[in-house]
Amino acid sequence: MSAWQVRRVVCFGWLFSLALGWCWGSAHAQLSSEHDQLRLNQIQVIGSHNSYHLAPEPELMKFIELGGKRVAESIDYTHPSLTEQLEQGIRQFELDVYADPVGGLFANPLGLQMLRDAGKEPRYAPNRDGKLTQPGLKIIHEPNFDYATRNETFLDALQEIDRWSAEHLDHVPILVLVELKEKSAVASPLKFVPFDRPQLLAVDAEIRQGIATQRLLTPDDLRRGEATLRDAIGKHGWPQLKDCRGKIFFALDNEGALLDRYLEENPALEGRVMLASVAPEHPAAAFRKLNDPFGQFDEIRKSVEQGLIVRTRTDASTLQARKNDTTQRDKAFASGAQFVSTDYWNPDPRFSDYQVRFENNKFVRINPNVGPTQ
Repeated sequence: MSAWQVRRVVCFGWLFSLALGWCWGSAHAQLSSEHDQLRLNQIQVIGSHNSYHLAPEPELMKFIELGGKRVAESIDYTHPSLTEQLEQGIRQFELDVYADPVGGLFANPLGLQMLRDAGKEPRYAPNRDGKLTQPGLKIIHEPNFDYATRNETFLDALQEIDRWSAEHLDHVPILVLVELKEKSAVASPLKFVPFDRPQLLAVDAEIRQGIATQRLLTPDDLRRGEATLRDAIGKHGWPQLKDCRGKIFFALDNEGALLDRYLEENPALEGRVMLASVAPEHPAAAFRKLNDPFGQFDEIRKSVEQGLIVRTRTDASTLQARKNDTTQRDKAFASGAQFVSTDYWNPDPRFSDYQVRFENNKFVRINPNVGPTQ
């Protein structure tokens, strides 16, 4: 091999290693093993909002705009698959779930009927694999018009996350927020199924079916023999990363009456699968949903200082992306909330350069408020 050929090989290898390092650094930039002594509440993570969501197709958007242009603009975002998100670095999901114990409730949405009545062949046809006609929990944002989804069933989404986790056993724990829905945002001919106790037990059962036991982190795991979660977190703290890498844990996104039903007979989440957003003095206190980093900034900071894990949001309804407004993002980062959700970890070039990532394109970092130096 000539000297020129050697230089060419070396140069190619150098460029390849740079490219590989960039891909790995941007897509998998997580905390390394040197950070294994950190506790789960001492990190800060970028997550996705409505993680399954596909924007309604243009012809359907025209119908939605009849209800207001701003309504249509608020749902004009599309996310890649859950697997692609995990590959990019996302470590928190949000899934909206409807009960459908008989099957078929959401198989023929009103918007689809309107498209076909207008002579338009839809680009996205729900129930493409017949899964919407089967009994079980379904993932949909709004079942009449905003029904396009990457994962039609809750179980499919769970199994997709579990498959990826099984292939990346050292990943930072993944939080899955579950919002249970019993109604539509618009007038609907559908008869929704309420989440009574049997349906709530069905949610827990599907999670246990979709996520392998060895990868599931439950409230009972966190309790460690204490009477309440609040006692356990106060006495033992959250597990260290070395003890919970490769784990997946869940939190109920709902509050109010539905939350009360989930806690009924299980005030400290005994035997339950999901954490719950409750006040710091509650027996089940471990997690809080505080989505407004402006109005709830002090409350977020205090909750984090009290040892709770908090989820907040950096943007909503495409507003920040359209204005390239980073003020809510920066406030969310500064709050110390451990999980910060966005629709724009990748920018949407139709709107602006607005993007939500930490320094050096990272998706996980040491929490600036409760890290080891705090």
